[in-house]
Amino acid sequence: MDREAKNEKEENDREREKGVAAMVACYQGFDPAAYLQYNYMPPRADFDRQDSIVPWKLGCLHRAFTEGDVGGDVLVDVGSGPTLYQVLSGCEVFDTVFLTDFLEVNRQELRRWLQGEGYSGLDWTPYLQHVCKLEGRRPSAWTEKAARLRSVVSDILPIDVHLPRPLHPDSQLPTAGADCLVSCFCLESVSPDLASFTRALGHIRGLLRPGGHLLLIGALGESYYMGGPGVRIPVVPLDEAQVCASVRASGYTLVRLEVYTLPKGMMVGVDDVTGVFFVKARKP
Repeated sequence: MDREAKNEKEENDREREKGVAAMVACYQGFDPAAYLQYNYMPPRADFDRQDSIVPWKLGCLHRAFTEGDVGGDVLVDVGSGPTLYQVLSGCEVFDTVFLTDFLEVNRQELRRWLQGEGYSGLDWTPYLQHVCKLEGRRPSAWTEKAARLRSVVSDILPIDVHLPRPLHPDSQLPTAGADCLVSCFCLESVSPDLASFTRALGHIRGLLRPGGHLLLIGALGESYYMGGPGVRIPVVPLDEAQVCASVRASGYTLVRLEVYTLPKGMMVGVDDVTGVFFVKARKP
């Protein structure tokens, strides 16, 4: 590498580090309870509405986990935030589940529910009941599903998707990697630009075994969301073509892309999202 190219690379690395540091600073005021109220209550989580966002996401995940090709022993949820909905179907397929997040406040929120102790920022009962219905079980089976989820979550780990090795080497993840990764509304909301989003996809690919699957949900056309009162967090505004290109550029085989377009009633003033994507991909 000649000197000019080396200098340009070093400058790009510095700019990337500055961008990531700025994102980290944005998240210092993140409020899990407020975030849950903004996004995981009606109308966005109205299980009686056909056009509500949350039932659409749960449907995508249910189908992916029941099609027969996603399976194995270990599921890793990348960037769980303070939410559990993304593993309610997967916990029936995998006997070991790792939840992960960069923020300790989110990991604490998850621990409170999983340990059944103290205050939890959201009642997950309607979610559990809805997924039971999708699985053809009676809604009252939600207590069994909750017990199953608590029994299979092995750990709640710190993660940094901007590092080439996002998890600490001491984590209990098998050397061969996870059989499946789930990641919902994480990568685009912690990346300063499209290049960083694509790089993060490549980094988490290292957590996945060959032949394993990635189930990715994220925002389309979103430039910001509220992470708490007065906490405005920037987001990489993605379109469908960019999502597909980034997935392929990161070394995955794209299996399926599904898109949900927000109706007016789902635009509740806590973000400017216009749609949601669901990707099913595989690591060759």
